[in-house]
Amino acid sequence: MTGGSKDPPLHCWWCWGFAMRGSVDYVPTERQKMLAGEMYDALDPELITARTRARDLCQDLNATRESNEAERRRILRELFGKGGDTVWMQPPFYCDYGTNIELGERVFFNFNCIVLDVCRVRIGDFTLFGPAVQIYTPLHPFNADQRRREEYGKPIDIGSDVWVGGGAIILAGVSIGSRAVIGAGSVVTRDVPEAVFAAGNPCRVIRAIDE
Repeated sequence: MTGGSKDPPLHCWWCWGFAMRGSVDYVPTERQKMLAGEMYDALDPELITARTRARDLCQDLNATRESNEAERRRILRELFGKGGDTVWMQPPFYCDYGTNIELGERVFFNFNCIVLDVCRVRIGDFTLFGPAVQIYTPLHPFNADQRRREEYGKPIDIGSDVWVGGGAIILAGVSIGSRAVIGAGSVVTRDVPEAVFAAGNPCRVIRAIDE
């Protein structure tokens, strides 16, 4: 996999998959199954190569100095599937693939954020993440024998102008509406509507935000 390659949008995989399922010879790749939220083998060579690419880019990013803006921007453009041109990043930052992360305009990540993007992570314009926010799309089977061999994931969608407080954890399959505020240290296990303050473990709506 070359550094400049970008994954097609998730819906493209679905369209391609539906078209090909009519063929007797069609066998989806592990990468296609991963992006579709199906069980897949994380030790597939193609996926190992893609993760190695992302880890190398994250290591390069985390080694940049604040004054080296051009090099940092180059790495961010290469790392993310979308939004690397405007993202405001305070390293260190870590992710699984990078290509499955789609950012709107001027998303901000404070120090030590983690995005595990085995499925799509879509983040809207001007959303802010405090230090050590963690976003997890991967899931594992409860069955121990199956867990040794396979995993799966669910996508995460976060709207525009969201503020996620430091240390919050956002779990697989969750959607957070635009203009929501998530309290520091929250564990977001279910959808959060737009324009509310939500906090806690598990995260619950506390009140509406009147603007």
